[in-house]
Amino acid sequence: MVELADMGKPARSSCIGCPLYIKSRQYCLKLKTQVPDPYNPLCRVPTQVQAVQPAASTQVVSQPVPVQESYDTQVAEAIPEEVPPAPAVPSVPAVPQAVDELPYQDDPYTYNYQQALITRKALFAPTGVPGLDEILAGGFLRGKTYLVAGEAGCGKTILSIQFLLHGALNGEPGLYIAIDEPTNQLLRGLQIFGWNLRDLISSRKLMFVDMRTHFSKIYMRDERKNIEPRYIIEQILAAAKKINAKRLVIDPIAPLVYGGKEEDVLYAREFLREMVFAIEKTGELTTIMTSEIPTGSTKLSRFGVEEFLASGIIVLGIEEIYGNVERVMYIRKARWAPVKPSKYIFDIVSGKGIVIREPLSEYLKRMRRG
Repeated sequence: MVELADMGKPARSSCIGCPLYIKSRQYCLKLKTQVPDPYNPLCRVPTQVQAVQPAASTQVVSQPVPVQESYDTQVAEAIPEEVPPAPAVPSVPAVPQAVDELPYQDDPYTYNYQQALITRKALFAPTGVPGLDEILAGGFLRGKTYLVAGEAGCGKTILSIQFLLHGALNGEPGLYIAIDEPTNQLLRGLQIFGWNLRDLISSRKLMFVDMRTHFSKIYMRDERKNIEPRYIIEQILAAAKKINAKRLVIDPIAPLVYGGKEEDVLYAREFLREMVFAIEKTGELTTIMTSEIPTGSTKLSRFGVEEFLASGIIVLGIEEIYGNVERVMYIRKARWAPVKPSKYIFDIVSGKGIVIREPLSEYLKRMRRG
């Protein structure tokens, strides 16, 4: 006779600890839906029953089942003395595969942790800034546009280059569109800072394009009507295609307009809207646009439309705190990420870039304690 034993995995009573559950977002990668109550998972698995052969040293003696008079003998005879063993089903290990969409598996236990990491990698582009990916619960959403805003000298260009450099070193080529500063001058400054990008440029993992000549024509009121936004957008996408770029930086975005008249602002807003939609339509480029905020201004951008087009906004600033001048980062917006509105103290370190030191709240506690 064969004994039956429950060797299947028990139903999950909690999403906590599951590699497919993103705790910070209360999101299930398998079911592609929100899970408001992690202790009541939506993917409960019924108990599986497998046949287990008894050990060689175990002796099983078949005993006849006594049938009482009150039982129906025909029913009793229909009960077999032995239960035939269930056929053994060989287990096939899951093979991790890179996917563009969230995969669906009938059995969550066949979806291992490595596959969960691959799926997460397909969703998020790491920023390369230590500590920032944890704050954003993974990084930047791939194929989306992010705005990095701040006063002059706050680290907008450093963060942007850091984002491109991290991607280039991890198989994601990057394109930098320079609008204000000549690329040769920028590269010399980065070399002084500790980032020598010449090898990455020669291996086509990074590309720097000077677009000042294109945007300078827009400044000329007589020429602007002859410059189609589509032409500049096509130039950017063509440059990205040359190196199969996955990351894009436009630094800064503000020089798209000349002067402060209403017609200039309306033109720039339409230009920005068309450009962002065209870039995101490719689905390939995760983009950073930088925007300079005038000192003392409460605005996040020059034209008031960038923050609505962007999937996320990172504001960099300089504040005096207890007599110390510190650099402060504020995550103003992060679409689909439940980011707690908080400020963070950060440093700019030569050769490394931006390094988040600690939350501003912890810094204030230390300063109060003296």
